[in-house]
Amino acid sequence: MLCLCLYVPVLGQEQAEFEYFESKGLPAELKSIFRLSLFIPSQEFSTYRQWKQKIVKAGDKDLDGQLDFEEFVHYLQDHEKKLRLVFKSLDKKNDGRIDAQEIVQSLRDLGVKISEQQAEKILKSMDKNGTMTIDWNEWRDYHLLHPVENIPEIILYWKHSTIFDVGENLTVPDEFTVEERQTGMWWRHLVAGGGAGAVSRTCTAPLDRLKVLMQVHASRSNNMCIIGGFTQMIREGGPRSLWRGNGINVLKIAPESAIKFMAYEQIKRFIGTDQEMLRIHERLLAGSLAGAIAQSSIYPMEVLKTRMALRKTGQYSGMLDCAKNILSKEGMAAFYKGYIPNMLGIIPYAGIDLAVYETLKNAWLQRYAVNSADPGVFVLLACGTISSTCGQLASYPLALVRTRMQAQASVEGAPEVTMRGLFKHILKTEGAFGLYRGLAPNFMKVIPAVSISYVVYENLKMTLGVQSR
Repeated sequence: MLCLCLYVPVLGQEQAEFEYFESKGLPAELKSIFRLSLFIPSQEFSTYRQWKQKIVKAGDKDLDGQLDFEEFVHYLQDHEKKLRLVFKSLDKKNDGRIDAQEIVQSLRDLGVKISEQQAEKILKSMDKNGTMTIDWNEWRDYHLLHPVENIPEIILYWKHSTIFDVGENLTVPDEFTVEERQTGMWWRHLVAGGGAGAVSRTCTAPLDRLKVLMQVHASRSNNMCIIGGFTQMIREGGPRSLWRGNGINVLKIAPESAIKFMAYEQIKRFIGTDQEMLRIHERLLAGSLAGAIAQSSIYPMEVLKTRMALRKTGQYSGMLDCAKNILSKEGMAAFYKGYIPNMLGIIPYAGIDLAVYETLKNAWLQRYAVNSADPGVFVLLACGTISSTCGQLASYPLALVRTRMQAQASVEGAPEVTMRGLFKHILKTEGAFGLYRGLAPNFMKVIPAVSISYVVYENLKMTLGVQSR
């Protein structure tokens, strides 16, 4: 058995063994006991307890509240890999050493400004040989027993929510560094993201309108297919009819993005975190609440978008005429039809989108990240597309019910039903498949929407003078 034993010396008492990690998986021929003893002063005991709690939290794989030897070794190996990624990103000169200027530059890239004197103090705390530079061994030895839960350098490479606009309005807002907020780069990011979303939604508007028509009108007796749906739209209103509802869909990008960003920043302060980047569960909570606030603010525009997409030729002269018509015939309450299923759909969409994205990101880092945490454009697009698709798949039944409730008054003979009643009616008359009407065109638009958003976003960033990391 291999043990790591800890002895705490206390004045006036004999040394007592306090904690150990043991291995049960060693070869049978190792019959003798090997023991590595670690002595620390009693006044540092509280520091040890804090360290142990962090280590157990980070390395406890079987969730038994204890850390055995195998878990401890696995933690060290995993942690060393993360440390090497950070060391590589800090080593700007690629000479295997980090100096004060490289520390200043790296922290400045993350939005933290320090002087060269402060950087030298950081160096001295890790520098063992007095060279005023840090090599890999010094970096590793200093940080190895400090659990890293969030590496900003890796997170900055993997930020994705601003550029991946698929028109579903439920993505978690992007996070900005202190420097980006102080220099005004944040609004340039938002403008670039809004412009990318406008172009992306306009290019995929025909598929989006077809999805709405299939959600509302398709049934077992009216099995609308993709080609048949496009033919029907063109026959009824010409090629321009393919873009009905796109105007209001583009107009609501700006207020929704602004409200979501401001709400997200306020919720982050309310959570009280002192971290620059939020952890996953904090991002989910803050993002879901910010999404709910933004959606509540612009929800009447969502109803208008659905009604405009479903309108027949000549029914309304424009968006204002449509809004006046709804208000006079159905009242203000009509602008909030489908509100509850829309709010309920935010949590599964945002939660699954984040969970899948983080899982794919971590899988890529574990398998392929050797010298850099930068995954490249293709990996980012693939992870964003898959995570967004999974999020849509989970929340799609709620989105379908929301759309049908928004469209109730525009469909002749449609009864006024509740969310629960509509779910029961769909399951009874169409089965579970009925909850996924219009899913095919919805999925067809994901890849082009993500790709177009990315290309336009990158070009707009260059035009607005936003530096890519």
